[in-house]
Amino acid sequence: MSVCSDSYSQVTAEVGGKRDEELILPINSSLSVTLHQDQLKTTTTVACSRNFQEDRIWLNGKEEDINQPRLQSCLREIRRLARKRRNEEDPNAEITLSHRVHICSVNNFPTAAGLASSAAGYACLVYSLSRLFGVDAELSLVARQGSGSACRSMYGGFVQWKMGERQDGKDSVAEQVAPETHWPELRVLILVVSAERKPVGSTSGMQTSVQTSKLLKHRADSVVPARMDDMIRAVRGRDFATFAELTMKDSNQFHATCLDTFPPIFYLNDISRKVINLVHRYNRHYRETRVAYTFDAGPNAVIYLLRDHVPEFVQAVRHFFPPESNGGEFVKGLPVHSASLPDELVRDIGMEPTPKGIGYIISTKVGPGPCAVDDPTLHLLGADGLPKKTA
Repeated sequence: MSVCSDSYSQVTAEVGGKRDEELILPINSSLSVTLHQDQLKTTTTVACSRNFQEDRIWLNGKEEDINQPRLQSCLREIRRLARKRRNEEDPNAEITLSHRVHICSVNNFPTAAGLASSAAGYACLVYSLSRLFGVDAELSLVARQGSGSACRSMYGGFVQWKMGERQDGKDSVAEQVAPETHWPELRVLILVVSAERKPVGSTSGMQTSVQTSKLLKHRADSVVPARMDDMIRAVRGRDFATFAELTMKDSNQFHATCLDTFPPIFYLNDISRKVINLVHRYNRHYRETRVAYTFDAGPNAVIYLLRDHVPEFVQAVRHFFPPESNGGEFVKGLPVHSASLPDELVRDIGMEPTPKGIGYIISTKVGPGPCAVDDPTLHLLGADGLPKKTA
């Protein structure tokens, strides 16, 4: 038996550390936007069989260690929930639970480069396992045990991760703020600065920040609670100017906590900082906030803007970060119409072009939560339970 699904999510604001690393409980609440699987996705196929000798997992074509603690936590919890709903009228249930599982997962975007690959991966895994074992429960609690941000990825649209207060973490769950259809004009551009694996992982980096950064504690106690309320109001009211300003301020403050960490953590690079300058100078030219940036634990920029402003801003990126003339497709995902740049805008931005600073752009929008892939030709595991050669 096998199940296949797609998932993707990207953090918008309120990134923080953990107050409990074992249960993965955050020191503050947070908000994210789930991006559309038609452009960015993790695809995961899970299968179980009495013929499998052991649990196994393949990620992006390479077999990985199945005994990773967080991965094992998700597997144990799904099996526990499946056992809990045991039905004596289901004679095959116990046999299914005794079967080993094979997992195959592929990202169509850079992995471990600050683009929420772990969030997408664990959300997709938990969703697939829940369908395989017939589990109907609060899956964000399970996904959180793999990657904290994965709990938000279990829903589409705009999602908050409520930090909760209980020591056992039962109230630290994800909750949808608005569905993916709520803000149809909103668009997202991923500016891929570097597809390389980041030198400091999100988990280890935030552990160090929690231990050494006084700014992180001030942020969690005094800044985030009110900012979360403001952000939720902005999303529900489709107030782009407020949404954009809060998103940029929060991204800046997150990276300030990285610098306040000892030793400091540097996720942004020179190109990241030039993208920040481009956004602010672009907005200054129009005397309004048309574009917003946010950076997770990596150098790649996530840009929020409204649909009507996409063509011109993409052209601005192309002008100030000219791609290789003989390179691959520069803009991927949703089609972007061509546009010309006003000479006055180019003069006001006033930046020297940085050739090949941006590898490519992924154009996308807000999307749904994990979705089942019914077409068996798209499943990643063959009839033998091993990855297909094309996976």
